[in-house]
Amino acid sequence: MEQIRNFCIIAHIDHGKSTLADRLLEFTKTVGEREMHDQVLDNMDLEKERGITIKSHAIQMNYSYNNDNYKLNLIDTPGHVDFSYEVSRSIAACEGALLIVDATQGIQAQTISNLYLAIEHDLEIIPVINKMDLPNALPEVVEDQIIDLIGCDREDIIHASGKTGLGVEKILETIVNKIPPPKGDVNAPLQALIFDSVFNSFRGIIAYFKVINGQISKGDLVKFVATGKQYHADEIGVLKLGLSERETLLTGDVGYIISGIKMAREVKVGDTITHVKNSCKNAVAGFEEVKPMVFAGVYPIDTDDYEDLRSAVEKLQLNDASLTFEPESSAALGFGFRCGFLGLLHMEIVQERLEREFDMNVITTVPNVSYRVLKTDGTVEDVYNPSGMPTSTVIDSIEEPYIRASIITASEFIGPVMKLCLDKRGTMISQNYLTAERAELIFNLPLGEIVFDFYDKLKSISRGYASFDYHMSGYKVAKLVRLDILLNGEMVDALSTLIHFDNAYPFGRRMCEKLKELIPRQQFDIAIQAAIGAKIIARETVKAVRKDVTAKCYGGDITRKRKLLEKQKKGKKRMKQIGNVEVPQKAFLAVLKLD
Repeated sequence: MEQIRNFCIIAHIDHGKSTLADRLLEFTKTVGEREMHDQVLDNMDLEKERGITIKSHAIQMNYSYNNDNYKLNLIDTPGHVDFSYEVSRSIAACEGALLIVDATQGIQAQTISNLYLAIEHDLEIIPVINKMDLPNALPEVVEDQIIDLIGCDREDIIHASGKTGLGVEKILETIVNKIPPPKGDVNAPLQALIFDSVFNSFRGIIAYFKVINGQISKGDLVKFVATGKQYHADEIGVLKLGLSERETLLTGDVGYIISGIKMAREVKVGDTITHVKNSCKNAVAGFEEVKPMVFAGVYPIDTDDYEDLRSAVEKLQLNDASLTFEPESSAALGFGFRCGFLGLLHMEIVQERLEREFDMNVITTVPNVSYRVLKTDGTVEDVYNPSGMPTSTVIDSIEEPYIRASIITASEFIGPVMKLCLDKRGTMISQNYLTAERAELIFNLPLGEIVFDFYDKLKSISRGYASFDYHMSGYKVAKLVRLDILLNGEMVDALSTLIHFDNAYPFGRRMCEKLKELIPRQQFDIAIQAAIGAKIIARETVKAVRKDVTAKCYGGDITRKRKLLEKQKKGKKRMKQIGNVEVPQKAFLAVLKLD
């Protein structure tokens, strides 16, 4: 156990975590030259294409130092705010963390929030300044920021470069010297924490765990505490670049277990594994339930694929524990699921993964947040879906969730950033300068306002330099209304949204204009209306495709033409009664990008 070190890498987006992890793997010869490529741990196609880490990746390295052989278990974590749950799970399985800061950008919002997560779990922090090879690196400025933040000495900060390999050896030596070995008792009953799991179509479910106390051997009869199910450990081992089989894993080891589990709901991330005979008294603590921020309906394009979609979402939830879902139905789209996501990027990634990994074509409805409705009889109801909103006669008030947002930006962009937050109904709490060039702005913002395009707008007005992090701060009473979209008088429930009264009119008008562009023309006029209750606030008409029935009338009385037009009008009216309007998939997505 003295030779084991468990550590994770935390940083803001794009500060070079995965590249530095590549250098550590190369230096310890964990990955051979033939298998080596950029971001070797990012094994999903989506991660490579977008250049972001979506999943935490665990891998074991062997490192010899002062004639001792050490086992280093590294977990590379995502940097985007939407995947912060992955970071919190990785931190629970570690004793130390490398805090990586970009030498050109300095400390950003996500760096601070991930650092606080690590400090809460009493992790040993090793500060590293990355990208030192760049000509515009500012090591002294960034060092001052790190010293202000964590109060370390200047000589504790390691200068490194993920591209050239500078400082990699120093990082490994510091990990061995500074990060404590895992605490635990090898002779105590087995207690292991599941921190991730994946689905393999041949072997069933593979759970990744960290042994906190005791030991586990191949063939042991184990049980999962939360579900109470019992299994034989058919295969256990450690995580190298692939799975590497072992006979026994001891306290402090990070590894995997395969026990032929077929059902996704039998494995819960944060669960405890123990022996059936000599089981531990209590489960491992310190794992919070995930709180989804954004809700959207996910429906199969073909209604017959509902069961396939259910199994796809269950398998995806194994690999992405922050996804929550429950069945729901819609008049326009049939049966589907109301899914909870941590943010819009998370929602986009889940939709793409469903298409790529499970071949499921899905329609996603307008995302919204959960609201609290206080009724006149004194009861409180949580509403995740606009169609679940009670009638206005029984509503006393509606409360919407608020967040406390921390935005770090260069001082030249403070004006535009403030304007953006105030336009989104935000209230400013504080503004403090971290250095002469950088300021931190703290705002209270309604979560519903930042769901759509806040992050994109923030990045564009600050030329990519503002960073953003948030956490829930509670609920406040708001004047909210339900905006419905009607096509030929029929409500399309998938396009309904709950929106603040002040924004309802412009939003309804823009939505009607957008739908007019996207809905194909039919043989009859289509009226697109936005309504609040019984009041229509905006309308557009998609004109009918018409045949020129008067073309064969040459001269003669006008009544001949009128007779033909009246006949056509009757036909169109009849068609409108039986015709239905197909809403294309693009229309549901266009609502997200209305500006």
